[in-house]
Amino acid sequence: MFVSASHPVEGHVSRGFEAVREAFADNFARRRELGGACCAYHRGEKVVDLWGGIRNKQTREPWEQNTMVIVYSATKGLAAMTLAIAHSRGWLDYEERVCAYWPEFAQQGKERITVRQLLAHQAGLFAFDEPVDRSVVADLDRLAVVLARQKPAWEPGTRQAYHALSLGFYEGELLRRVDPQHRSLGQFFQDEIASPLGLDVYIRLPEAIPNSHLATIAQPGLIERLFGFPLRLTLDAMNRRSNIYRALMVNPGSAVSHDPQRVYARNLEVPSGGAVGTARAIAHAYSVFATGGRELGVRPETLDLLAAPAVPPTRGFYDECMKGDGVQFSLGFMKPSPAWPFGSASSFGSPGAGGSLGFADPTAGVGYAYVTSQMGTRFTGDPRDVALRDALYAALPASSGALGNN
Repeated sequence: MFVSASHPVEGHVSRGFEAVREAFADNFARRRELGGACCAYHRGEKVVDLWGGIRNKQTREPWEQNTMVIVYSATKGLAAMTLAIAHSRGWLDYEERVCAYWPEFAQQGKERITVRQLLAHQAGLFAFDEPVDRSVVADLDRLAVVLARQKPAWEPGTRQAYHALSLGFYEGELLRRVDPQHRSLGQFFQDEIASPLGLDVYIRLPEAIPNSHLATIAQPGLIERLFGFPLRLTLDAMNRRSNIYRALMVNPGSAVSHDPQRVYARNLEVPSGGAVGTARAIAHAYSVFATGGRELGVRPETLDLLAAPAVPPTRGFYDECMKGDGVQFSLGFMKPSPAWPFGSASSFGSPGAGGSLGFADPTAGVGYAYVTSQMGTRFTGDPRDVALRDALYAALPASSGALGNN
């Protein structure tokens, strides 16, 4: 057992994976970790399950085995899993137009947008022109009307722009339309993924979860924010007219998932940024997708599509929200790229603001997740997470054929 400054690092690693435990301990000693957890499965076996530090900076309460925390945009990967299951069941075709399932979506020049384009942040629907507050988010019928009325910022399919929060709302309505039971995305995730696998992760956090099970988020300092994020992105995020400000800060803004009394909002679905869970749960879900999908009935044809390379918009992968080139999206997931490497080329997953990450690597048979209560400021791979992944992949048998940060 390794000891951090104030609390022990707990959990276990399988023989041969001791370096991951050492990297996790080093995060506290050298990389300013506050509290967090890391879990990894290899070929269906849990080989890393670690947690430690503190879950609340004010009270100094320890991070415990089942402590859950918000994972921000790592939620996107969990949301994409629901649509992958819909695809496996024949309810959804990624190449079909969205309006084939949702006729009202065809307003304002959206009639030719395909499901693939929408899920790849290529629809030009990264922000809302109409006010969208918590009351609208909570009323899925009202929200659907706003979604359908939104006009794309440019010709869909021509440019990429990170749909920081809006993507999940569009995914949720699309899933409601194709699911024979018309469930919300959060309910579908709970019924079809979390409950069957016994996962402690929620896209719709219920009232029954006590605050004592939740970690609070510690924000980075001003100096860290100024020097950690790319300068152009930092300046853009302060401009109320910028794409990233409109996508992330307002209507409804990322703070909609937080609650002053209950830590996180309850019975509210933000499928692009509001999931709350453990690293263990997220890694387990990705492990199923990395090893054939049998437990969830995911067809090989679906998994092949998830593993395939991303298809760029006509103007390439330059992102009009993040003001950078090279980040790639496909079918609701992020794909590894030279700009944001993880796993092998077949991998798919999603990072979250502050450092969290979850992904599946079918080539190596890996399901992985890292979560934290201390927000970091690195844009493409938090040093704490990178150290863990590098140690994990260095420990894998050579036959796995993948590298942690290649």
